[in-house]
Amino acid sequence: MMRDYFELTKPRIVLLVLITATIGYYLGGQGIHSYVRLFYLLLGTSLVCGGSAVLNHYLERDTDNLMNRTRKRPLPAGRIEPRRALQFGILISLLGIFVLYTKLNILTAFLGLLTNFMYVLVYTPMKKVSWWNTTIGAFPGAMPPLGGWAAATGHLNFDAGILFLILFIWQHPHFYAIAWMFREDYRNAGFKMLPGREHDGWDLFHQIQCYSILLIPVSLIPAVTGLSGFIYLLGAFVTGLWMLCVSLQFIRSESLLDARRLLKATVIYLPILLTLIIVDARF
Repeated sequence: MMRDYFELTKPRIVLLVLITATIGYYLGGQGIHSYVRLFYLLLGTSLVCGGSAVLNHYLERDTDNLMNRTRKRPLPAGRIEPRRALQFGILISLLGIFVLYTKLNILTAFLGLLTNFMYVLVYTPMKKVSWWNTTIGAFPGAMPPLGGWAAATGHLNFDAGILFLILFIWQHPHFYAIAWMFREDYRNAGFKMLPGREHDGWDLFHQIQCYSILLIPVSLIPAVTGLSGFIYLLGAFVTGLWMLCVSLQFIRSESLLDARRLLKATVIYLPILLTLIIVDARF
């Protein structure tokens, strides 16, 4: 039973969120000066993120039952009662916001609340309404480094905004690759994903190309502003160019294999970029 509740929190996504929040905290504070504050940041953020995931599972329990890749999740499989999941999701979300507010500051708590609201009440229902849901969902997905930055400094600035923008752009090729791989599942469940909007996939491929190209210059900005140095600049350019090449290969072939390669490339790209920005931080 506990394992099923843990699964509802989407632990792999929570881990990525905690990593990006920690990086925001480290860069904003120019180092880690309080491990106690970092602990409360990670605790509150994990609760808010996990709660958002649980509520997402609750709202999509019926559609999850229509898709092969999600029908074995705890709610559609009947291992957890929907009412219990709803209570659990609300409880840990509120507890997380409480931790962020009482142990850190109001800005961090507000960002946590905004993330929860946008993910659960805007992004989740929009998946049934418009293919723009991917872009809308990228907003809460890019919030964690802002929360980390706010926890360290109590405010946000241009550099924090650039971290947000990098994550915002990166999510598009990442999730569009997933949408292409599981387009039939999404179509059967009634989700309005971009691949299901057209037969030839032109809009999807165009957006993947545009966001992959845009990611390169945007990822270089931290070196321009002085947040990081030449090692980061070179690494960001090379890895960005590599991911663009993988994207273009997928666009040319339109194959499931190359869609999976693009997904793997995005998963590899982000940790490399985040490691470089930490290693080559200029402070």
